[in-house]
Amino acid sequence: MSSQNRMFDDLSKLMTNAMGVAQGARSEAQTAFNGWIDRWLAERDFVTREEFEAVREMAIKARTENAELRARLDALEGKPADQG
Repeated sequence: MSSQNRMFDDLSKLMTNAMGVAQGARSEAQTAFNGWIDRWLAERDFVTREEFEAVREMAIKARTENAELRARLDALEGKPADQG
């Protein structure tokens, strides 16, 4: 009976070690994949959310200023503002 317990102990240790190796390989593969994705995205020159929002705010401000200037120009030329 003790040889059977020893066999189960050895099998248990073997399985535990195999799971450790598998988790290490998974971690290594995930790190490599994340690095590949980061490089791929960097090569594409995608903008960050912060850059996008900054340009969006600039565009909104420019449109607002353009509308205000159009209204002033129409007022100076004596045109009604809605004919623009």
